[in-house]
Amino acid sequence: MNLTIETTSMLKAHYLISIFLLSMCFAYAQEVLKAPERSEGEGPYAQLIIRGATLINGTGAPPIGPVDIVVENNRISSITVVGFPGVPIEPSDRPEALDGSKEIDAHGMYVLPGLVDMHGHIGGSSQGAYAEYVFKLWMAHGITTIRDPSCDNGLDWVLEHKRKSASNEITAPRIFAYTTFGQGNEGPITSAAMAREWVKDNASNGADGIKFFGAAPEIMEAALDENRKLGLRSACHHAQMDVARLNAVQTAGMGLTSMEHWYGLPEAMFTDGTIQNYPLDYNYRNEQHRFEEAGRLWQQAAAPGSDKWNEVMETLLSLDFTLDPTFNIYEASRDLMRARRAEWHEEYTLPSLWEFYQPSKKSHGSYWHFWGTEQEVDWKKNYLLWMQFVNEYKNRGGRVTAGSLSFNCMASPMFGNWNYSGKQDSIHWK
Repeated sequence: MNLTIETTSMLKAHYLISIFLLSMCFAYAQEVLKAPERSEGEGPYAQLIIRGATLINGTGAPPIGPVDIVVENNRISSITVVGFPGVPIEPSDRPEALDGSKEIDAHGMYVLPGLVDMHGHIGGSSQGAYAEYVFKLWMAHGITTIRDPSCDNGLDWVLEHKRKSASNEITAPRIFAYTTFGQGNEGPITSAAMAREWVKDNASNGADGIKFFGAAPEIMEAALDENRKLGLRSACHHAQMDVARLNAVQTAGMGLTSMEHWYGLPEAMFTDGTIQNYPLDYNYRNEQHRFEEAGRLWQQAAAPGSDKWNEVMETLLSLDFTLDPTFNIYEASRDLMRARRAEWHEEYTLPSLWEFYQPSKKSHGSYWHFWGTEQEVDWKKNYLLWMQFVNEYKNRGGRVTAGSLSFNCMASPMFGNWNYSGKQDSIHWK
């Protein structure tokens, strides 16, 4: 096959970009300390009854109570309304406990379904965060299911913990394992055929899905098509190194089922080009450059309510596409002092993790070298535009999930998740 010098150079550039992105994904792939066998807690029980609670069922219905919730063999078998607030409960109105049943008095308490963290990395060697630390913080915050996007500790490691969690051998949430596209391959994936074979191998190895950072269009399309045929789902962080070739609307049209963060979404709403306005001295490997300019990206997209804005939204809605915005992880970008002095750091942030947060040219998300008011103001504007899109997407029936992406940007595991409710200073969320 004859190739021109220009085409050969483009292919070489593509391979180098692929290798670069893979090196970023696997930079944290050194195995972290595994979770120990469970030595605390109680259960499971043949029957568990939670008595007298006020229930928030997660469907959008208002709280109701008192209720008795019966759990049998790890499944809710019945939910019974047993009276009225402030009125003594008649014993005859309550479900009976079997011999050996465990009962919890939950009068005056609220019960809600376990929460799902859709972007939950399980520790990291660079941050010194081990699995037990992360798992117990998740559980303490009500997170009972997580999606590990990248399997940074290796697919086998993650699947081992998934199995042990399911069998109650360790204290951990349920785990869904999404490998990074190309993970475990000897070299970059350079053809549609290679992409399909990797996807098949990934499924046979036990992965629940794939996380992409971008790829050549023909490779991405083939991988997503094969993944869909196998019944697996997918996510994508539309990294700047590839987003000019494929934005969120384009990948969603290829079959991508969810997007991480927000990269790729404003690019889909550009009206006068495909590439964001980079300064002449921009370098993606410079974290200050990367996040400073990211904070100006939404201001370059089509205005809220415009034809282009609505077109992108309706297209994604028609594809039943999921937004996983990870709102909390960027909070320090708009108010560094607040994030740095959060009260939980002293008691719950590991010393090694706190060290990772300090300004560094190597640590991902530790870009506080020249961070000032101008950067924070840009990020506040960024949030306003970003959340306006996400809020309207939700109001029109779109699926929006919560993901923590802890261990970066002053965000210690799980504490940031509860800040989702605090975003009302950016936009009236209703």
